[in-house]
Amino acid sequence: MQPIKFIFWLLPSILIPNYLSKDSDKNSVLFCYGKTKPETLKGYNYLFLEPLNYSKNDINLIRKSNKNVLAYISLGEVNSQAKHYKKLKNIVLGKNENWDSYYLDIKSKETQKILISLIDEAFEKGFEGMFLDNIDNYSQFGPQKTDKNELIEFIKLINKKYPNKIFIQNAGLEFLEKTHGLIDGVVVESVATNYSFLDKQYKLRNKAEFESYIKRINLLSDKFKMQFILVEYADNKLLYNKISNRLLKFKFKYFVGKIDLQTIPNFKK
Repeated sequence: MQPIKFIFWLLPSILIPNYLSKDSDKNSVLFCYGKTKPETLKGYNYLFLEPLNYSKNDINLIRKSNKNVLAYISLGEVNSQAKHYKKLKNIVLGKNENWDSYYLDIKSKETQKILISLIDEAFEKGFEGMFLDNIDNYSQFGPQKTDKNELIEFIKLINKKYPNKIFIQNAGLEFLEKTHGLIDGVVVESVATNYSFLDKQYKLRNKAEFESYIKRINLLSDKFKMQFILVEYADNKLLYNKISNRLLKFKFKYFVGKIDLQTIPNFKK
């Protein structure tokens, strides 16, 4: 879920507002990596933000009206416009053309030091946890598959350093046997949908593929007893409705937005 970078660099104890029904609670999740007025962010169970877009005062205000407020960080890539790119550009491993980003060398102590500093900054602002993106880069088919052990060791490191914080990993389902005791939840993208980067088309996933995928997630959810959040992509109301109908009978919280994750979705047409 590598965020697109425009001007801004780009994923608990407050009660949920009474206006959230049981059904609306399922999708009371927002991923928004663009800069948004803090006072407009209200009523979310899970709120995933780009930390550089907000001050400490902003986060204090946001936390009063939302349950879990988490900061985005990628453990697999760095975008060319990110503030820490200059520090890492000589030790990256290659480029992801889809997102104009570069693969991190998680084995590097310098890389780890910079990532820790970003996490420190987010927690100093008042974020309650971190959304760990690009975990699937280290999976058996990912570009950083040879560094999967170093990734797991880094997650152990931050879990130990910040024992009272929330950590949610993006994908990397094959790592759950080793990471489930280190994290508090998992985000899984494109379960009901299948966005194409090749032709930039939003579409539903094949029904058989969807049923197989959701079955696997159900089994993992029951096995590890943790929160799973689904993230789907749509650009119109019709597709949004089809996604909602697919996910309605399942227990998972979900979010539906555009692929750039820059704005609060508004599917009115």
